[in-house]
Amino acid sequence: MRVSLVAVALLAAGCGRAPSPPPPDAPPPAPFAYRDHNLVFVSFDALQAARVGPKLTPALHRFSEGAFRFTKARSVASWTVPASMSWFTGVYPSEHGMTNKFAVYTAKEKRVARLSERAPGLATLADVLRLNGYATAGFTGNAGVGPAFGFDQGFDTYAAPRETFAGFEESAPRALAWLRANKHRKFFLFLHGYDVHGQHAPDGGLDLRFAPKGYDRRFTGSPHEQELLREEGLERGRVTLRPEDVALWRGVYDEKVQRADAKFGAFLEEFEKLGIAERTLFVIVSDHGTELHEHGRFDHGFTLYDELIRVPLVFKLPRAHGRAIADRVSTIDLFPTLLDLLAVKPPEVVAKRLRGESLVPVLKGERAARSVFAETDYRAYTYKRCVVSPDGHKLIYTLESRSRELYDLTADPGETRDLSKADPARADALERELFVHSARLGHDLTAHKWEVGLNPVYSSQGK
Repeated sequence: MRVSLVAVALLAAGCGRAPSPPPPDAPPPAPFAYRDHNLVFVSFDALQAARVGPKLTPALHRFSEGAFRFTKARSVASWTVPASMSWFTGVYPSEHGMTNKFAVYTAKEKRVARLSERAPGLATLADVLRLNGYATAGFTGNAGVGPAFGFDQGFDTYAAPRETFAGFEESAPRALAWLRANKHRKFFLFLHGYDVHGQHAPDGGLDLRFAPKGYDRRFTGSPHEQELLREEGLERGRVTLRPEDVALWRGVYDEKVQRADAKFGAFLEEFEKLGIAERTLFVIVSDHGTELHEHGRFDHGFTLYDELIRVPLVFKLPRAHGRAIADRVSTIDLFPTLLDLLAVKPPEVVAKRLRGESLVPVLKGERAARSVFAETDYRAYTYKRCVVSPDGHKLIYTLESRSRELYDLTADPGETRDLSKADPARADALERELFVHSARLGHDLTAHKWEVGLNPVYSSQGK
């Protein structure tokens, strides 16, 4: 096995010591004591938190009944590449640099962004776990979490099919085959699927089970139609559709969610047969949601409204009775939380640069009372930052226009009433907090020139 420079640095820092086995007469482990347990990390790409429940996700709902469920978790970004890379690096997109798929995109040069080039020497969660004796494997739907961007860093095995935007029907069987061969080892498994993404087409096509009765089929719910609506929304600011068209597209999304849940349920059934559930931690999350015309557009990436950044976040832990937790937390907290749960002490160089905080104290009953932040530089089409305060006020700041929006999420969860002019003092305070946060990351938002350009995420956008 080839050892990366990151791995060598971590070994030198003392991260590669083999764990000591417990004595034969050791008492049973207590809740939240998971040294040498397995970790399964599941990403339902593009899953809105609002769509999780007994109707559309019965398998996930049953699985989560005894788990810790963060009902107000938010992603650090509103599309796949930056959000997912922040899970695995523990830093914000503006720090790891994977803010778009291309590091350079000009008429003369087109260079794909890669983590090792954008942030040389930045260790990943897989790096740290592998050097602590974990077998590491990822099984994905390719596209935004493909190995070309560096998502394979630290993984012994990282499978990405030729097909882009593949679902769990592709990744789950491969993951199960790997698990059967490695169930006697301590492992970290990343399982990912694009099942609910607008560019995913289910095997056998859609049955439109949630389509409006008597719908005239102006739209069929195809990825091509969704792409056209996405681009129209970007160019014009919003898409004009009939109410029945919006209902059709929301039905298409709900059908995909339901289908994804069924595939996940089948995966869980096979996982139970392995006999390793009592020594396995599960974390279930989405990188982002998606907009279904709540603010006049479709898809994701170009805004930071809650339909895009509020995501499901579930921790299923052996010997621990979970509950719903309404504290506002961030996916930036995943890296330190997982290391804390697994009793893995990272090298000092890694620990110092982690931006999140362990959620283990919150799982044990403490309160999380801090602001959370999100970013998007989607396709160089827009540059937005946001902050959500512990009391539920949210500021979205658009850098290229120097404009801002303020919402009270408690009174207005749909973000329909912009209070930035009605409550300028609160908007000013949150703006200052946002700019101070960015300065801590090494970015002066007042000095940079934010030029709108082109940085494609799909092949059709580079024409």
